[in-house]
Amino acid sequence: MSATPDHGGSGASGRTARTAAVIPAAGRGVRLGPGAPKALRPLSGTPMLVHAVRAMAGSRSVSLVVVVAPPDGADEVRRLLDAYPLSGSLGDTTEVVVVPGGETRQESVRKGLAAVPESVTTVLVHDAARPLVPVDTVDAVAAAVRDGAPAVVPALPLADTVKQVEPRTGERAGEPEPVVGTPERALLRAVQTPQGFDRATLVAAHEKIALEGEGATDDAGMVERLGVEVVVVPGHEEAFKVTRPLDLVLAEAVLARRRANDGF
Repeated sequence: MSATPDHGGSGASGRTARTAAVIPAAGRGVRLGPGAPKALRPLSGTPMLVHAVRAMAGSRSVSLVVVVAPPDGADEVRRLLDAYPLSGSLGDTTEVVVVPGGETRQESVRKGLAAVPESVTTVLVHDAARPLVPVDTVDAVAAAVRDGAPAVVPALPLADTVKQVEPRTGERAGEPEPVVGTPERALLRAVQTPQGFDRATLVAAHEKIALEGEGATDDAGMVERLGVEVVVVPGHEEAFKVTRPLDLVLAEAVLARRRANDGF
């Protein structure tokens, strides 16, 4: 897997990439417990980050993947990626670069975006914690952007009824929370990644939307705040986010099924 730092914005080989994917992987993943950062946790013997990179590289439209490593971990991530080759002939043509990230996801995405050549007009932003997103979903998001949508998110209908509550905080934290509303489930979607953007739209969102604290965890939400329309394309049940130990069990089961059915 080619994984070299790109400080000049044109990629290590100087190739122009029509579509680039940015993968922020600088988080610690505390909900999975102590140990390595979430993106580096093994899944069937291969780090989740490698699975995520392979998913992006497998798309016919993606020719550059920018991995945003922890601020002090770019060298470690680069060595890790070098140890795992991309799979398939399509992946062999994809360039992977590694850049150090920031203290928040928003800052990390911004740093990753800065490493994408200006000639790239479509940018995907993908969570490393969604390692099993099918290539068809990646292709669908990229195609919708190329067809003229400034911002695209894959999403699924909700299976559960959702309640809006009044949170209990401070001394009342942990008490039962009163329900204040029941949104109509048919109007709601559970959003996944990769999210796709017209490059200029995503750059404008990161330049104009400054959020405090942990910053933005959803780039499409930043675009919405600009007043730009975000559209939804169908997501996939295998694009779930690995956040808790139980999600790792499910991910292992998905990989086992793929190996049995497709020789993955």
